[in-house]
Amino acid sequence: MNLENQQRVYTVQHEYDVIIVGGGGSGLAAAARALEFGARVLVLEKQPQLGGTTGMAIGSFTGNGTSMQRAAGINDNPDDHETDAGLFAAPEIEAHNHSDLRRFFLGETAETLEWLRGMGLHFHGPNPEPPNRVPRMHNIVPNAKAYIAAFQAQILKQKGTIVCDAPVVELIREAGRVTGVVAEIQGERQTIRAQRGVVLAAGDYANAPEIIGRFKGDRFRSIEGVNPKACGDGHLLAEQTGAQLLNMDITYGPELRFVPPPGDPFEQLLPTSGLLAQLMGRLVPYLPQFLINWRIKRLLLTWQHPENSLFDDGAILINSAGRRFCNETVSPEREIAISEQTDKAAYILLDERIAGHYSQWPHFISTAPKIAYAYVEDYLKLRPDVSAAANSLEVLAAQRQLNPTHLQETVAQFNVYASGQQADPFGRTGDSKPLAGNRWVLLGPAKAYFTTTEGGVAINQGLQALDESGDPIPGLYAIGCNGLGGQVLWGHGLHIAWALTSGRLVGEALGKSINQ
Repeated sequence: MNLENQQRVYTVQHEYDVIIVGGGGSGLAAAARALEFGARVLVLEKQPQLGGTTGMAIGSFTGNGTSMQRAAGINDNPDDHETDAGLFAAPEIEAHNHSDLRRFFLGETAETLEWLRGMGLHFHGPNPEPPNRVPRMHNIVPNAKAYIAAFQAQILKQKGTIVCDAPVVELIREAGRVTGVVAEIQGERQTIRAQRGVVLAAGDYANAPEIIGRFKGDRFRSIEGVNPKACGDGHLLAEQTGAQLLNMDITYGPELRFVPPPGDPFEQLLPTSGLLAQLMGRLVPYLPQFLINWRIKRLLLTWQHPENSLFDDGAILINSAGRRFCNETVSPEREIAISEQTDKAAYILLDERIAGHYSQWPHFISTAPKIAYAYVEDYLKLRPDVSAAANSLEVLAAQRQLNPTHLQETVAQFNVYASGQQADPFGRTGDSKPLAGNRWVLLGPAKAYFTTTEGGVAINQGLQALDESGDPIPGLYAIGCNGLGGQVLWGHGLHIAWALTSGRLVGEALGKSINQ
């Protein structure tokens, strides 16, 4: 049964046990778990389809003490994981982490993974990701869309109600307790009550310039989010209800990423559901590694960012007019400058030397650590929409409709600086090799993006939202990116692990409360 049919079968009632605001990974996990305990559950999703940022990801789940680790002979525990998790972010960022809450979360990851596998989801791994001391990254087959498909199937099977195109515009609070929501459904505002609780699971604010500007600074307002629909709705609803927000100035990024390919940018590795998905999931451990890596490399070229070392080795950025516009080696000023260009986009120019350098290990354009590495030829073969090569600047410019005269002048000006004749007009230093040769490569367009945001509602280990005094707001819960609670979750797979774990935990708590 698809979502459209599901919406026709179920009529929105005036009251449920649990109302979940958001149909991404955390919200759907909460709904699926609460339904297992017999709760009446309503999921309200603002967009026309489910998935959120979770549904856009490759889908790594990073956890410890899992059965898959044990099967691989790996001994692991939450305390070691908490220590290692603190090594990903810079010390000044990590200093803001709520370590007790993160340690609590990491202690629940193994149970969450087993719950997911019990739904028929399949993972390969665990895979290493330094500075994790042991492999902890469990990669879902094929990607995070499989989570969404599995949760939706469970929710429909258990008679939960999902309504898309249904933004929540207000939380109802009576006598100090959140008792329901006001949602716009089919063009009309409806008041819906929640007997046990309202769960905020509406994603991050990576594409909310007002929130970004308010907490991080006006100069970052022009930078987009990887998920264009991540507008911070849940954060604003929580704040309007008196909830405390933490770490709102901490973001992953801005960083440079190539624009997604035409059509669905998040290509499937394998089918997400059905018998074929189950069969392929069981076969993955027996497939040749080169085949798995080839498919993951396709995903890698969609999702990952170009390495900063490209610019350290002499590559330059140009805009759509064929001109340089910034010091390519300084971030985040580089990303801010890109966001101020026409179409908020830029191109990376490589000469023959640099292109050859980034054609073999250990010099890669982008990487999914320890899984796949992408080089110049991979981009030219698999992403022709963001890569071009030619034997002259003039021909290269024509391939991307750039001004050839401007491009040639730009290279000549850079070479005057690189040869030591004058200072770089944008303050770049350290280059000593002019751009030259009979082969030129242009990568892009690329844009500056926020990948995730670390700010969220203050919560306790019961996932209850806390007010400015640190007291729970009765009836209000926050999970996923809405309820990060001060945690810093940098590194692959921690955000998804938190989304699904916090969803499982709040669904279980609210479901069990019905029988108490």
